[in-house]
Amino acid sequence: MALAELYTQYNRVWIPDNEEVWQSAEITKNYKAGDSFLHVQLEDGTELSYPVDPAALPPLRNPDILVGENDLTALSYLHEPAVLHNLKIRFVESKLIYTYSGIILVAINPYKQLPIYGDAIIHAYSGQNMGDMDPHIFAVAEEAYKQMARNNKNQSIIVSGESGAGKTVSARYTMRYFATVSKSSSNADVEDKVLASNPITEAVGNAKTTRNDNSSRFGKYTEISFDQSYQIIGANMRTYLLEKSRVVFQSENERNYHIFYQLCASAMQPEYEHLKLGSAEEFNYTRMGGSTVIEGVDDRANMVETQKTFALLGLKRDFQMDVFKMLAAILHLGNVEIAAVGDERSSISMEDKHLSIFCELLDLNCDKIARWLCHRKIVTTSETVVKPMTRAQAVNARDALAKKIYSHLFDFIVERINQALQFPGKQHTFIGVLDIYGFETFDVNSFEQFCINYANEKLQQQFNLHVFKLEQEEYMKEDIPWTLIDFYDNQPVIDLIEAKMGILELLDEECLLPHGKDENWLQKLYNNFINKNALFEKPRMSNTSFIIQHFADKVEYKCEGFLEKNRDTVHEVLIEILKESKFHLCADFFQDSPVSISPFSSTINIKSARPVLKSPNKQLRTTVGSKFRNSLSLLMVTLNATTPHYVRCIKPNDEKLPFEFDSKRVAQQLRACGVLETIRISAQSYPSRWTYIEFFSRYSILMTQQELSINDKKQICKIVLQRLIQDPNQYQFGRTKIFFRAGQVAYLEKLRSDRLRQACTLLQRRVRGWLQRRRFLALRRAALTVQQYYRGQRTVRQAITARNLKETWAAIVIQKYCRGYLVRRLCQLIHVAAVTIQAYTRGFLARKKYRKMREEQKAVVLQKYARAWLARRRFQNIRRFVLNIQLSYRVQQLQKRIEEQSRENHGLLERLTNLASAHMNDVDTIQKLESELEKLTAQKRTYEEKGKKYKEDSEQKIFKLENQNKELQEQKETLEIKLQEKTEEMKEKMDELTQQLFNDVQKEENQRMILEKNFQNQKQDYEKEIELLKGEIKILKEEKTQLQQQIQQEIITQDSLKMEVGQLTKQAQKIPELQKEIELLQTQKLDVEKQAHSQKRELREKMSEVTKQLLESYDFEDVRSRLSTEDLEHLNEDGELWFAYEGLKKATRVLESHFQSQKEIYEKEIEGLNFKVEHLSQDINHLQKLFREENDINDGIRLEVSRLTSENLVIPDLKQQVAELENQKLDLENRLQEQTTKLKGNEMSNRLHYELERDRTQKRTTEAQNEVDIKEKESLKDTIQGIEGLSNGLMQDEVQGELQSKIKQVTTRLAVENMDLEEKLDMKDRIIKKLEDQIKTLTKTIEKCKILLSLVPTVPKEYIGMMEYKKEDEERIIQNLILDLKPRGVVVNMIPGLPAHILFMCVRYADYLNDADMLKSFMNVTIDGIKQVVKEHSEDFEMLSFWLSNTYYFLNCLKQYSGEEEFMKHNTPRQNKNCLKHFDLSEYRQILSDLAIQIYHQFIIVMENNIQHMIVPGMLEYESLQGISGLKPTGFRKRSSSIDDTDTYTMTSILQQLSYFYSTMCQNGLDSELLKQAVKQLFFLIGAVTLNSLFLRKDMCSCRKGMQIRCNISYLEEWLKDKNLQSSNAKETLEPLSQAAWLLQVKKITDDDAKEICEHCTSLSTVQIVKILNSYTPIDDFEKRVTPSFVRKVQAMLNNREDVPQLMLDTKHLFQVTFPFTPSPHALELIQVPSSFKLGFLTRV
Repeated sequence: MALAELYTQYNRVWIPDNEEVWQSAEITKNYKAGDSFLHVQLEDGTELSYPVDPAALPPLRNPDILVGENDLTALSYLHEPAVLHNLKIRFVESKLIYTYSGIILVAINPYKQLPIYGDAIIHAYSGQNMGDMDPHIFAVAEEAYKQMARNNKNQSIIVSGESGAGKTVSARYTMRYFATVSKSSSNADVEDKVLASNPITEAVGNAKTTRNDNSSRFGKYTEISFDQSYQIIGANMRTYLLEKSRVVFQSENERNYHIFYQLCASAMQPEYEHLKLGSAEEFNYTRMGGSTVIEGVDDRANMVETQKTFALLGLKRDFQMDVFKMLAAILHLGNVEIAAVGDERSSISMEDKHLSIFCELLDLNCDKIARWLCHRKIVTTSETVVKPMTRAQAVNARDALAKKIYSHLFDFIVERINQALQFPGKQHTFIGVLDIYGFETFDVNSFEQFCINYANEKLQQQFNLHVFKLEQEEYMKEDIPWTLIDFYDNQPVIDLIEAKMGILELLDEECLLPHGKDENWLQKLYNNFINKNALFEKPRMSNTSFIIQHFADKVEYKCEGFLEKNRDTVHEVLIEILKESKFHLCADFFQDSPVSISPFSSTINIKSARPVLKSPNKQLRTTVGSKFRNSLSLLMVTLNATTPHYVRCIKPNDEKLPFEFDSKRVAQQLRACGVLETIRISAQSYPSRWTYIEFFSRYSILMTQQELSINDKKQICKIVLQRLIQDPNQYQFGRTKIFFRAGQVAYLEKLRSDRLRQACTLLQRRVRGWLQRRRFLALRRAALTVQQYYRGQRTVRQAITARNLKETWAAIVIQKYCRGYLVRRLCQLIHVAAVTIQAYTRGFLARKKYRKMREEQKAVVLQKYARAWLARRRFQNIRRFVLNIQLSYRVQQLQKRIEEQSRENHGLLERLTNLASAHMNDVDTIQKLESELEKLTAQKRTYEEKGKKYKEDSEQKIFKLENQNKELQEQKETLEIKLQEKTEEMKEKMDELTQQLFNDVQKEENQRMILEKNFQNQKQDYEKEIELLKGEIKILKEEKTQLQQQIQQEIITQDSLKMEVGQLTKQAQKIPELQKEIELLQTQKLDVEKQAHSQKRELREKMSEVTKQLLESYDFEDVRSRLSTEDLEHLNEDGELWFAYEGLKKATRVLESHFQSQKEIYEKEIEGLNFKVEHLSQDINHLQKLFREENDINDGIRLEVSRLTSENLVIPDLKQQVAELENQKLDLENRLQEQTTKLKGNEMSNRLHYELERDRTQKRTTEAQNEVDIKEKESLKDTIQGIEGLSNGLMQDEVQGELQSKIKQVTTRLAVENMDLEEKLDMKDRIIKKLEDQIKTLTKTIEKCKILLSLVPTVPKEYIGMMEYKKEDEERIIQNLILDLKPRGVVVNMIPGLPAHILFMCVRYADYLNDADMLKSFMNVTIDGIKQVVKEHSEDFEMLSFWLSNTYYFLNCLKQYSGEEEFMKHNTPRQNKNCLKHFDLSEYRQILSDLAIQIYHQFIIVMENNIQHMIVPGMLEYESLQGISGLKPTGFRKRSSSIDDTDTYTMTSILQQLSYFYSTMCQNGLDSELLKQAVKQLFFLIGAVTLNSLFLRKDMCSCRKGMQIRCNISYLEEWLKDKNLQSSNAKETLEPLSQAAWLLQVKKITDDDAKEICEHCTSLSTVQIVKILNSYTPIDDFEKRVTPSFVRKVQAMLNNREDVPQLMLDTKHLFQVTFPFTPSPHALELIQVPSSFKLGFLTRV
């Protein structure tokens, strides 16, 4: 369709306007080709004939449905007025500041704080596709983060715009987003450090301008580094072109950098007093703009924040104070007064206060600074000239110095920030955030604006190439023929600036000249470029300016100051003075080759596609222009190596008014930032792009029934388009999308509107006709009814007589008697038939029962003999196994005892040697002290000799001096007085020296005396210790004699065992040899006494040899070999009873397994009975059929009645038979249960238990006796060790005596041990015989039990609801019952909370024993086990549900049986008897309650994680209602879609997940109240997530979507009703979502509508209501957009409401959980442990 055909009546166009840039007008007359006028009507009603050019008609306006789109590329008509109008509608009416324009995010500064940047918003955008949510800076950040993680490629976010457009805030929010979504668990503060760099750089690099209160006066590129898990590990910052001139000059209503005012505001604080600052009005550099205060900004509070961020980055207080000293010095330097001395000179007073403070702070020479600020040094080849400067030149030199210092300080702070943000490892990827100035044009433009616009030209070129590349990739991806698109290339402008002999090179060349001037440089520009380059112009009325045609606009630059700013020079003498500063920071700034401390200088190593121009001249490279060009080239290389994302910040007005839209200013910025260029590139080809599913959903109304019958939706779209749009050049079919030329979507929308209008007309006609027909039929029925009643009444009155009434009454009486007779006869027949059937049936059942009982009795006899034989064989195997284990165990025990004895002997030997070495050490220390004393006496003698020699020498010298004095007096009488003075001085010195020597000697003498005293004291101490040791030895001797007497008494008492001792003495045949050795030692003692003083060392060696021989002489291996195997078996008394008991337990388990198999046989027989019952019912039915055939066939009614009644009578009989069979089944089960309990509860098992208990007591007594023997043995060892230890400190004669007593002690100890061994062997022999007899008797009793079990009835044992366990079994209980337990194996056919009840029964057992340690240990391991299983399965919903339920039941059991009255109200008398008796477990109840809350919270988190990803697709995106699809084009940022949407989540998915949660909780026995609380929490999450997504998705805010949401809410309410959960208050949590859906559907036009909204939406806050109203988007032309006036009305009505101004609901909010007390109905004594729990070691008590 031709574009000119769209200019028809009622269509709207845009015409230019001087004030609003573009104005809307409606066409009043169809336009024909060739007309020179277009008849239109303006919005104010003015008729206008607008002259037009047929080749360039006015741009058409988009349909209202497309106005306010999220993406500008979704507009059908792409041109400047459409873009401007769409932005205005979104910004002014919908209060939306973000809009997509292809790959660009357009951000308009609202000049107002908006609630759209909280953590809830960040989490809402995290993980979402870019087209799913409303445009936002977080969406761009998420896209960059996602592409980095998906493609492993570095990303860049380029934020640009005018000053005051919001660049800094946007860059700050992107960094905050990355810090939030990529939190590192290992290095938690790195994100805070990255964010902390912003306040510091803003303090030193931002300032107030006329356009912005916080304007960035430098460019910044921040690289945020990520590791392989995509968590932040560090950052790096690069800065560009700091505005140094602001330090010394500010325009009116502007300020210097914020840091200066923060310092001045904090000047009165004590830590800043040394800076000697005052208010900002006192300093020239801060009061120049006349505005020292920003409204609403507290500089002092900001200073505190700056210090905090310094500290957070690890920059300590010393560093901060150094920085503040530099800043204060700059302020004081600005206040230095420079006075003019004539016309050619200037001077600075030395009394200038600020000069002295400046020099004091920087530690400089005040005279030099004062001199060289007013003079300059000119160095030539022949001489050096010092030239005075005028006052203006001196002021410039002072300002240049201040700028230089601040520039170095700024770079230093940035480097220290980079150092604080560095990281040890290697970065995997990074995301760069570029916050750089946008295109600038002012009334006066200078060097700074030239550099800024040069940078924007480079960025615009990169942007154009990227857009062109993306457009090409999109066409190639969709297989669309690619046609070359013409786009603006600004390479000529870039060449004009940076090419060889370009503007920058000519500027650098002029800077090299000694007398270079701005005028000369400008003249060169004129000569080189006027009439040669179309992009360079000369102003008509000025000779000091030049004009450059940039991509955005023409800019006129003033050449004044270009050379000075490009040079950026400070006099060399001042630099040298600063280098000599003793303040290290100042001196380091001005070194010749400062070394960068940043570790990131070489992180990027990328070759540029275009070679960077380099100058051969070193000085040229040091200019500001060349530095900026090189840094800009490096930036472009970095950006080209990354995937860029663009954010264009727009300033809506210059007055900083909130939500005010200045169309002229916005249009100017849109042209400058490249947005319109993107639109133009898109509009040249196919700007509108729809996926096939979107096109099908939107335009299915234009399709015929024949077309809809085709299964392939893609083919349908092609056929429909070919029919609707005749020109095939107006669209293209891609692989997944359809591409349209400009205007074609608007044409399709017009066709759709026409079709809808026709359908509406048809529907209205049909509905109105139907209503009229319905009304007519209702009136007709009413008239007929009136006529009917009237005629009936008239007929009745005529027909009723007395005769008719009597006949009617008689007929009724006859019918009554006749019917009664018939019914009684039928009842008698049925009764006879039923009695006959019952007789036959009961006889059959009795005979069958008799046969079965005979079969069972025979089977029991056979089983009895077979099982007895099996049990005997198993017992013999078990007995052999037990005897083998006993033998091996006893051998091991004997080996262990022998090894322990050898270790004890070695320990005694080591102690003896240690005591001997200690004595030797004491002797050595005494000898050392004596040698030191001798050395000191020798030193004393030497000092005395030196003193004597020194006295003699001094006397000789004095004598010589006196002779010399006499000679000098004769020769020179005039010098006599001086010589006398010298001699006196020498005398004094000599006296001092001699006195000093005497003092030293005295000190040494005192020290010697002190040492002698110490030696005497130590000697006395040693003597006292020796006396004490002698006393102790006497005491030990007395104890020894007493012990020997006791041993003799024991030997006398054990005369009856002398024969056994004799046998043991034979085994120890080497004892006589030991006695011989003792005699040898006695002979050696006499020799040793003679040589005691001379041979001490030899005596010690012999003594050690004797002890070794003594130990080696007793051959333990020989003793062991002589012991028989029977003796070894007797030694094992610990394992005997245990293994016997284990064997009996195994036998009982075999019997249990046997009865279990018998139980299974019974169950199979019961199933057979059930099957026979079914056959019997079939036979009965057959008999009933035969009975009915014998009756009278002719009487149909009678037969029917008899059949029904007979069936009704047979059903109770069948029920009775089934009940009898069930009773038989229960009887069999009871018998089986009784037989199993007989083995455990009969008298014989009690006797066995009693015998085992008695054996245990015997074992305990023997263990106690062993412990007594061991203690006595240890006491003997201690006495021997004490004797050995003391013997080493005595004289040698005492050593020999004690050695003899030691040998005697060893012999006595061996004798005692032999007797103990013999006694133990005898005891064990008797115990073994006794146990063998017991085992024989037990086997006999077990066999008797097997025979008598079926014959002798026994009374079952009464259980008391406890589980007996041993303390060492705690770990096994926890492992089997908690850690290894699987929920699915427990919840089937078992009571809820069975593990909890078993645990409590164990707690009752510990309480019953009154064992506090046992109870405490069990409770602790139980709680730890639950914590462990919850931690190991923290993501397993079933496991968490199971243990939440069991923890709750365990807690309730502790309360129910605590004995407290409030918990005993609902207990039975039996349950009250089972209460805890001895301990109060209230503390453990609190611990369990906290643990249950912890499990509940994790349980909720797991449910939320499982369902959260389904909520938005199911509640919002999926459309289950037919005919309400509202799909619209979403532009470039749309989600990828396909024809088949089979994998998407639906409302059914949510309901199925909820049902799974519900069924799992019910199966695990979760309490109903807890279940309701969990469901309430889930419903709150569903409502909150859906509502939050609705707030952030403008495309979802429509009337039809409101219908869909309310439909989905009704599904949830039905689910609650179906599960009987209406009382859970879950429905109330959906109230905000329900009200939001209602708000989308309700009328929003009149004041009454506004009042109704305010009254109804009580669960929504004011911010939320306004957000929904502003975001409301009509789907069709029939719907109306919400007007701003209506929104203001609603907002005014809601002003009185007090609510939280928060947009998003907190999805992490958790309702307070309560655990209600619900007593357990299950009796503890009836609870049995299933075999699947593997808890066979527990015993029911």
